[in-house]
Amino acid sequence: MSKPSNFFASLLLLSLSAVAAYGQAKDLPGSKDSPLVSRYPGQIIQEYKTHAFDEYKFPIGIVTKEGEPKTQTIEGKVTRISYTNPEGRSSLEIDRNFETALKNAGFETVFSCKGDACGLTRFYATADWADVWYGVGHYQYSGKLSRPEGDVYVSVHVAKDYTIVDTIETKAMEGGLVLAPTLKSDLGRSGHVAVYGIHFDTGKSEVKPDSMPAILQIVMLLQQDAKLKLFVVGHTDTVGALAANLELSKQRAQAVAQVIAGQGIDASRLQSYGAGPYSPVSTNDTDAGRALNRRVELVKQ
Repeated sequence: MSKPSNFFASLLLLSLSAVAAYGQAKDLPGSKDSPLVSRYPGQIIQEYKTHAFDEYKFPIGIVTKEGEPKTQTIEGKVTRISYTNPEGRSSLEIDRNFETALKNAGFETVFSCKGDACGLTRFYATADWADVWYGVGHYQYSGKLSRPEGDVYVSVHVAKDYTIVDTIETKAMEGGLVLAPTLKSDLGRSGHVAVYGIHFDTGKSEVKPDSMPAILQIVMLLQQDAKLKLFVVGHTDTVGALAANLELSKQRAQAVAQVIAGQGIDASRLQSYGAGPYSPVSTNDTDAGRALNRRVELVKQ
């Protein structure tokens, strides 16, 4: 397991620089609180980083004999905010305040523990998202907020001198930005290609305006090869009734074909079909997997 070289140094700084931070009372330049949960009064941002799309091991159980807490791997936008704690406030008080605030915001508790009940003192990490559970005086809260646009997970680790708040906003990796060359190569190699830059509202078949960059790439592909004909195939995840998903995927495929034809492409070169949840490319047991399964594919005729 890889260990970020600056991680232990960062933890040391969190503890040793706490007094200095209290005196300066200034956040790390460029940092800000999460819009989902504010800081405990008097805390100062010591570390701040965010990745638009990354993998994170979300704690859902105590540290096992293998040396890591039981985790669920989540993909999405990951943001870490590390605070120094104010003097005169216990880690218990800070933890209870965060937990209450998150529950009031609609988060459901996935896992929580305190002190030795969290398991042995061990190191665990996923790329940049490393942490240490010490035991006495440490608290962990893991919560989940379900939203139509993508679930949000929050991990709060409170220690004596610092608090780490990690938020993971699940979503599919942004796609459809530079498509034309890869569309052509993937169609030539495998005969089909998934396009993730085409968006719909939940349960709807109308193509959203922000899908046009991806649509125009498909138009360009068809313009460059006048003999190319495509099946436009809609796919869904397994959420909801099977019959409804099959019909929705068909309607979405038809809508995409209509928008493409509206850009001057002969409609006879496009045939639309709905596959519903019958051809997944990932698991339907996770938010990230379901996001990958909700897609439009182009299949060479």
